[in-house]
Amino acid sequence: MTSPQCEPAEPGQSPDRLAGPRRPAGLRERKKLSTRQALAAAAMRLAIERGLDEVLVEDIAAAANVSTRTFNNYFASKYEAICALMLDRSYRIGEELRARPPGESLWEAITAAVLAVYTVSSTPPDPQVIAGIRLVTSSPVLRGEYLKALAFSQYELSEAIAVRSGDPAGGTYFTRGLAGAVISAVQAATERWLYTEPPLALVPFVETALRELVEGLAAVLPASARRSPAENWRAADAAQRLA
Repeated sequence: MTSPQCEPAEPGQSPDRLAGPRRPAGLRERKKLSTRQALAAAAMRLAIERGLDEVLVEDIAAAANVSTRTFNNYFASKYEAICALMLDRSYRIGEELRARPPGESLWEAITAAVLAVYTVSSTPPDPQVIAGIRLVTSSPVLRGEYLKALAFSQYELSEAIAVRSGDPAGGTYFTRGLAGAVISAVQAATERWLYTEPPLALVPFVETALRELVEGLAAVLPASARRSPAENWRAADAAQRLA
């Protein structure tokens, strides 16, 4: 199993497993989020340096300057802490999407939101760091937490897409399907990036994956699906007049 999206873009990325993914507004909530981020970053950093099996919860807590009890308030295991990095990126993509200018098309807004979050990965990583990430993210013991993080990531992006597209309830198959497609494209990009030699910057991989996704959909969808509802209505009306 490879879960490249668990890789650390920068120190401090994780959701709150108890209180949910929303970004906090108050000082107390921001401090809690900062602690959570520090724990997640420490978990991945130590796993890369020592190997996943050699890292204890006590080590992670000490590296983040908190107690083991505090760690347990945020995460159930070191595996959950590591995969929280992936979740945090998804939450931030959702926030970026909600903040995009209303004049942008949905796809333009999604692309800009994703790239805004991945901009921090615009330089090639150290080869030793990449080697460590490969070892950590290929560990079978991460599978359960990774799949759980993946599911929550899709839900989060789906909700943001629903709000952006005027469906706050998020109850359509479209919002879930589009979110899944975007997350899968980013997964594919990070996996390709993770195993590229020599190491390269991640951002171009993500850009390529998103471009190929939308171009591929445009190529396989029928012409009627590529038209707006108004255009479809006009086409149907014209056909009826000719009948």
